[in-house]
Amino acid sequence: MKFTVSREELLKPLQMVVGVVERRQTLPVLANVLVVLEGDRLSLTGTDLEVEIVARVGLAQPGESGETTVPAKKFADICRSLPEGAEIHFTEEEDKVILRSGSSRFTLSTLPASNFPNVEQGAGQLRFTCAQSIVKQLIDSTAFAMAQQDVRYYLNGMLWEVRDQQLRCVATDGHRLAMCTKALELPEQERIQAIVPRKGILELGRMLLDEEAGVEITIGDKHMQVATDAFTFTSKLVDGKFPDYERVLPRGGNNILFAERQALRQAFSRVAILSNEKYRGVRITLSDGNLVLVANNPEQDEAEEQLAVDYTGESLKIGFNISYLLDVTNVLHSDRIKASFVDANTSALIEEPEGGEAVYVIMPMRL
Repeated sequence: MKFTVSREELLKPLQMVVGVVERRQTLPVLANVLVVLEGDRLSLTGTDLEVEIVARVGLAQPGESGETTVPAKKFADICRSLPEGAEIHFTEEEDKVILRSGSSRFTLSTLPASNFPNVEQGAGQLRFTCAQSIVKQLIDSTAFAMAQQDVRYYLNGMLWEVRDQQLRCVATDGHRLAMCTKALELPEQERIQAIVPRKGILELGRMLLDEEAGVEITIGDKHMQVATDAFTFTSKLVDGKFPDYERVLPRGGNNILFAERQALRQAFSRVAILSNEKYRGVRITLSDGNLVLVANNPEQDEAEEQLAVDYTGESLKIGFNISYLLDVTNVLHSDRIKASFVDANTSALIEEPEGGEAVYVIMPMRL
């Protein structure tokens, strides 16, 4: 195999693929990236057996076709270290790959491409297309609420649900929930649910850069695939049942708060400085037209913020994890936000005032 490519053309897809490669591997070949050349079509593949990413590059000149695997991190570090505009000459010789660029020369050991595993594909239940911007917004609006290393393994991922001409993404760690819904033109079908693992979601969110371009999504029994001209992302699905998220959406919250999002976010940020580093608790007191935030810590430090807000309802004292409140105010894009409270012991519902596509539920804390 032999080809020439510019540093910039190679680096972007290579970084896309390297993100999925784990540092510690049970199989040595999983630390490598699969390089396949067919004429002027170069493809790079990385996998950890759960998530597979194939990135494609069109070469200016056809090369000598072939396939091999090279160490992913070393390959990416070499490309990254070369100067902008550099040409990279890639040559495979026996069980080595030689990279030449200007006066630089690198020799990398390879492993046979036949050793590289494929993520098995099942039959697709549903296939549809939409804009990349839709998928990116769904992920950006909800990904922060996914659990990390929870024993309830089905929470370590994101629910994708297709029903009633809508695509909905839901994430929860048991203390908060994020949900975003987009209307799409979809084929008529039964309600379909798929839980995509956390790592896959984070990698996919990184790759969706061309927001105007289309993307084809295939949801199967055991895999989900997202494909564009530039890449194909395939992830195994989490084998489990996602909790009935609709049951935790609080109903009948008659205590309603409207506030300027940026002013609220800045107040949260300031109060968070002196909150308990472990529990991150903050006490919120709500009364007519006024919101008071108080945080303290074991060192006896205390922060207090007062904010003029539009609040209607009974006076309320309620505790929250300040990090959860900050996460929500960071992902909402409206100038104002709306929060609904039932009482001090019930979760709060936060959304855009006009009832946007995303809603957030945060459980209260005992302080």
